Amino acid sequence: MSETPQEGAASAEASEGTEQPPDHPRFTRPQRVAFVQSAWHRDVIAECRDAFLIEIEARHIARAQIDVFEVPGSFEIPLHVQLLAKTRRYTAIVAAGLVIDDEYVAETVVRALMDVQLRTEIPVFSAVVTPQQFHQSADAEFLRRHFASKGTGVAQACANTLLSLERLRGQVAAGIV
Repeated sequence: MSETPQEGAASAEASEGTEQPPDHPRFTRPQRVAFVQSAWHRDVIAECRDAFLIEIEARHIARAQIDVFEVPGSFEIPLHVQLLAKTRRYTAIVAAGLVIDDEYVAETVVRALMDVQLRTEIPVFSAVVTPQQFHQSADAEFLRRHFASKGTGVAQACANTLLSLERLRGQVAAGIV
């Protein structure tokens, strides 16, 4: 059957205008993720959370499987993450915060998150950031864009790690590894 020039042009326009989302692998078991965010700079952190939720849903973890928790500041994040990890309810935990002008606090938070991950064997992901020489009026929009990018990136890392761990645990259970 031949195609008329109008039909060919219409189908070419339709395929050019609609980009298919990537087909991400599916999990064999349900995943549940905790997202722990700092209340300080809530508007900036919201960009991270919103981008995370969009990307994690694209990777087959439903919004209903994500629990969001808010803590006063970034320094409080590790304790909350540790308590959540100990519940064994979550297959992963994501932390998001913005630490202004205090690299020591940011470093301490990230180190504590790594300790929680290693002690509990629950993957913990950090979107806790400390920008150098932050100027609130000049850099606020940059930080929003940066945190949106961080949210997407942390969702990708979370999903990929959960898939990798799922495969590894299956291999261990089967005696392959």
